[in-house]
Amino acid sequence: MATVTKMATPDEVAALAMQRIGAAARAAAAELALAPAEVKNQALLQAAAALRASAGDIQAANERDMQAGEEKGLTRALLDRLMLDEARIEAIAQGLEDVAAQPDPVGRILADWQQPNGLKISRIAVPLGVIGIIYESRPNVTADAGGLCLKAGNAAILRGGSESFHSSNAIIQALRAGLVAAGLPEAAIQSMPSTDRALVGEMLRAAGLIDVIVPRGGRGLIERVMNESRVPVMAHLDGLCHVYVDGDADPKKARRITFNSKMRRPGVCGAAETLLVDARAMAGMLPAILDDLITEGCEVRGDPAVCGLDPRVSPATEADWTTEYLDAIISVKIVNGVEGAIRHINNYGSHHTDSIITENQESAERFLAGIDSAIVLHNASTQFADGGEFGMGAEIGISTGKLHARGPVGAEQLTTYKYVVRGTGQVRP
Repeated sequence: MATVTKMATPDEVAALAMQRIGAAARAAAAELALAPAEVKNQALLQAAAALRASAGDIQAANERDMQAGEEKGLTRALLDRLMLDEARIEAIAQGLEDVAAQPDPVGRILADWQQPNGLKISRIAVPLGVIGIIYESRPNVTADAGGLCLKAGNAAILRGGSESFHSSNAIIQALRAGLVAAGLPEAAIQSMPSTDRALVGEMLRAAGLIDVIVPRGGRGLIERVMNESRVPVMAHLDGLCHVYVDGDADPKKARRITFNSKMRRPGVCGAAETLLVDARAMAGMLPAILDDLITEGCEVRGDPAVCGLDPRVSPATEADWTTEYLDAIISVKIVNGVEGAIRHINNYGSHHTDSIITENQESAERFLAGIDSAIVLHNASTQFADGGEFGMGAEIGISTGKLHARGPVGAEQLTTYKYVVRGTGQVRP
């Protein structure tokens, strides 16, 4: 009688893959935690060289993703997030070199003191362990996340979006080439083997294999991770960013900063989604700002007062104040001074990045103190919400939570600490 072989279900396949990848990552993390700074830096530099050497292969892989994205009907802004050209690949390689040039975050003495009984106590930075990163279309996140985890002595398990599957895999090959060249385990940077959503569920249930989950993407992804994860989460909510033009703003700065905040790259998390304008600035400054945006192809949705300034503005709904467009769309509202701006942002915002444009220092300080967001700016574009612009070399994302890390998450934020106590024979009475 013939034996019937039972085929594994998709969920069983995903569970086996997670066990295999997780076990390898834990072994790699144990080795990385003890790796000297120069060895980790060598791996990063070798990875950067491999990226440049394989730029043609990476672009070819990206073209497959771009074609698939166009067929799926991705917006122009989302396609821009996905696209890799020679300049962007060079920027990714440079980012890895910048991370290598940063001080080693592992082994830092965060505090050091001696007790009256002679015990010498130190609080020392150590790696988190194994970090799972779940992200959407931007393939550069693959290199940023892998490189930063490596710098901080962590193993990384990456699960990128389906839109960037081929691009991310090509980048991972370069990262792993750097690990091998430096004599570090390839399993220090791994990716989930497919875009099957069951693999995301397995990552979220992988307590004991993964120490921290970092989600980076839209509200739907973040909410799923927050609701389902059994692993601690470093939250990165959507970028509902605001620009507030105060009545004491310089009109030229207001035009330039607002335009850059929205239109430099509308699809990034630091792009402004809502423009708030002091009632005192409405007549004198807002018409030119609106014309700049609309002329460039930005759709403007405004409250009744804004609609009355320009017939090209369409009415905003309540939903617009809580929408991350990630596209050339912006909502505009008139508020009563800095206090009105603070109330709106703290009520509707996602605690990501918000900027005030004003020459009034007192108003600026009131805004900077009153806004409950990870990043607040004065007279600067919201698009500076980026670890590279903060001198971190790269970032794994912008954390909007308040525990462990907040704002751009670089290598330093991917560590925790332990206490080292040195005695000379003391016993507790």
